[in-house]
Amino acid sequence: MTVFLASLFLPKTIYFNLPDSPARNGRKARPFSHHGVPKQTPLDTRPSLFTPNPANTPPLTPTEDETPVDDGLFLNEDGLPTHISNDAEFRVPADKQSPSWGGRTFRPTSRANSPPPASILEHERTLEKAKELAQQGIFQPRASRSDSHDRVFANANWRIVNTDQGNGGLRNAAEAAARDGHDGEFTWVGTLGMPTDALEGTQQKQDISDRLTTEFNMLPVFCLDKDFDGHYLHFCKQILWPVFHYQIPDNPKSKAYEDHSWKYYVNINQAFADKIVQNWKRGDTIWIHDYHLLLLPGMIRKKLPEAKIGLFLHVAFPSSEVFRCLAVRKQLLEGMLGANLIGFQIAEYARHFLQTCSRLLSVEATNEGIQLEDRFVNVTHTAIGIDPVNLNLYRQDPEVMRWVNIMRDRYKDKKIIVARDKLDLVRGVRQKLLSFELFLNKNPSWRDKIVLIQVALSTSETSGLDAAVGDIVARINSSWASLAYQPVVYLKQDIPYSQYLALLTIADALMITSQREGMNLTSHEFIVCQDGAHCDQKHGSLILSEFTGTSSLFGGQELSVNPWSYRQCCDAIKQAIEMSSEEKASRWSSLREVVSRQTGSHWFTSFLSQLDQCYEIQHRQEQISIPRLNLNQLSKQYSQSTRRLFLLDYEGTLIPDETMKDRAPANPQRTLSVLNDLIDDNRNIVFVMSARRSDELDRLFRLVPNLGLIAENGCFIKYPSESSWIEFADKNKVAAWKESVRNILQYYLERTPGSEIEERSCSLIFHFKNAEDFAMAERQASDWTAHINESCEVLNVHATQLEDCVVVESHDWTKDSAASHIYQRLKTNGDSSAHEGAPDFLMVVGDGREDEKVFRWANKLQEDGEVQEAVTVTLSGRNTEAKATLTQAVSGVLVTLQKLASLS
Repeated sequence: MTVFLASLFLPKTIYFNLPDSPARNGRKARPFSHHGVPKQTPLDTRPSLFTPNPANTPPLTPTEDETPVDDGLFLNEDGLPTHISNDAEFRVPADKQSPSWGGRTFRPTSRANSPPPASILEHERTLEKAKELAQQGIFQPRASRSDSHDRVFANANWRIVNTDQGNGGLRNAAEAAARDGHDGEFTWVGTLGMPTDALEGTQQKQDISDRLTTEFNMLPVFCLDKDFDGHYLHFCKQILWPVFHYQIPDNPKSKAYEDHSWKYYVNINQAFADKIVQNWKRGDTIWIHDYHLLLLPGMIRKKLPEAKIGLFLHVAFPSSEVFRCLAVRKQLLEGMLGANLIGFQIAEYARHFLQTCSRLLSVEATNEGIQLEDRFVNVTHTAIGIDPVNLNLYRQDPEVMRWVNIMRDRYKDKKIIVARDKLDLVRGVRQKLLSFELFLNKNPSWRDKIVLIQVALSTSETSGLDAAVGDIVARINSSWASLAYQPVVYLKQDIPYSQYLALLTIADALMITSQREGMNLTSHEFIVCQDGAHCDQKHGSLILSEFTGTSSLFGGQELSVNPWSYRQCCDAIKQAIEMSSEEKASRWSSLREVVSRQTGSHWFTSFLSQLDQCYEIQHRQEQISIPRLNLNQLSKQYSQSTRRLFLLDYEGTLIPDETMKDRAPANPQRTLSVLNDLIDDNRNIVFVMSARRSDELDRLFRLVPNLGLIAENGCFIKYPSESSWIEFADKNKVAAWKESVRNILQYYLERTPGSEIEERSCSLIFHFKNAEDFAMAERQASDWTAHINESCEVLNVHATQLEDCVVVESHDWTKDSAASHIYQRLKTNGDSSAHEGAPDFLMVVGDGREDEKVFRWANKLQEDGEVQEAVTVTLSGRNTEAKATLTQAVSGVLVTLQKLASLS
């Protein structure tokens, strides 16, 4: 069995040795220490915390002739340092702040056109300027690519190297899982992260593909340069990334990007789908990663209906109010729902997804997942982690130890707060610095005893934020700095991995103030580095934004802060540096336990295990997998039994749904006759289950004595030969949740002319069948449903949207709870009209989603040996937990029951 790992970037990419580029083939392999960790480049050739460029000098621009620096780590899109294997000799830019995509001399030049103008006004100004220049006879030369440029790459020597693009955490997790004994075969599917139009139609392209496939188990996806540029740099970075991090794109630039780049997003996803479909074999697993490929599950599902597909979203998932701002919201959700299992980092993101699907797609959302018309999609949450084994290996590098000693000496007798963030609006760098400034203002005694070291990875689109952060740093340092003290060390560049680990080792606190982040693994690495194994500093405090996914894992042992509350962040800094050693040790031990348990390897194997289980259950419950009811076998089971219990749904099972449209349906004479015949055998105990009120059922079945009844989906039970109903609902609880729900429904009732609210003993039903504008009412019904489910979740109340109504009822009393009560009573006390003892034959027939729980309950009784024969039958054409189907609908049920009655 092969596991296809589909991620936008492959772990490998291509480096071309061009005739006019510096010779790199002769570059010697990096020496290794006795610990197996690569030696680092000499200190004086690398960026340092203590030798920054002068303040009045702009940063040096890297040239193509410079030897690239390799720290043995990946940088993913979040700026997260993650390790790569020791054979890496070259890495390509990781994001837009690096030299532009397709702009390196050792890479082909991109043929992608320019993106849309930044704004409508700018576009108009550009046109006017172009007209003026044209009148003067001045024309801007068109950017062109010579044929010789393409021929160079078509014939140049090349080699495969590690890349630093994409999701390094995923790669580390896959490597850790393989090291820990996972026996699956991984095949990566992704792009090379470089323009490839220049290789089109050449043998070079085929050779690259063949070698990646045969030697590295990687399937490269070759796409047009314009498709990748529009997909990644435009739609993903300018539209999806901000929305998933609660930065709603509401400016003309974003709208232009969305209109321009959606088709490219579709094209890239389709290219991935074609590659996977071409190589898929029955039994293979397809695991798709992150927001770049949200359409991919649906595309594959159309071509491979039986495929096992998992999707994991590494970033946060926003609330429905934010996600609905996307113009292509439905297409994205429907694409995601092509998977068998959708995974998120934490429960909050999973809940947001369920609510979004319920609200925007009008589908039924449960705690387990999404119920579609023809199948069920499971939704889970399992947090990714780091690889502590590999991290501890890198910590033993002598270069790390050297930097630890240097920095401990430099910052002797000072408290050190460390931070490393990407300089964008999401990471909260500005909020962090303002909080630190407030701390210094409020605590004069700490002004020369504490240092904040902020490493900022700059981006190309944060000029305003960059200036604001620079002003704050300058203001703090100008206020409190001296010849011997600088309160903020601000390094606007990334640092070598050895310095990064050293910082985490000597820090008294790590401060993370992200405004929104899927999972911050820097905090995990900080906890591991604070074990005191390589430094006398240990058990440092973790100041962590409550808006990171990581915060929900640590159980309050971190110092949780709201990054928008400067006072709270200020107090957290004071608490962190003044905390007692005992409290630090206690908190650190709890945090270390979580990090040791939530590793990357555990996440990887856990998700695949869940995917296998979900796929098996879903496949077993597919309609095409459920056999038709075998009447001959059923007759044999019936005849051999001595005590029989029938649980029969009413609406849609014993009587057609069309008959029940009226509030006062006529007596179904044929149904009553069949039930009487079945009850004539005193070995048979028959219960009819219905959503209707008890008084309605009494009137409908007054001509069928000794018939048991279940009213309002389990709230009331009437046993055979008894005249009174047993009520299970707690009237006080029902009154409490009805009051809350009624207010919500009344609000929508006033805005939906023609609708009405029906109140039953244990439920409320909002009918919009006769609404003046039915189409609008149907669309708004998803809003009512989501509103009730979100606001009344603590009351254990659930709203379900049906064809022309919304039903609100409690989870406490259901059909399966009523069925369980009946079975236990018969098992314990018997019945005056039948033989003593528990039933040895149980038959459940139904057609609705509410009957599925009864099917599951009955099947479990047989699996546990409680019942010798349990027959579960559905009339629905959807996926089901029943063991058999009847395709003749109501007539088939009546014929079957009549045949059984004739055997008595």
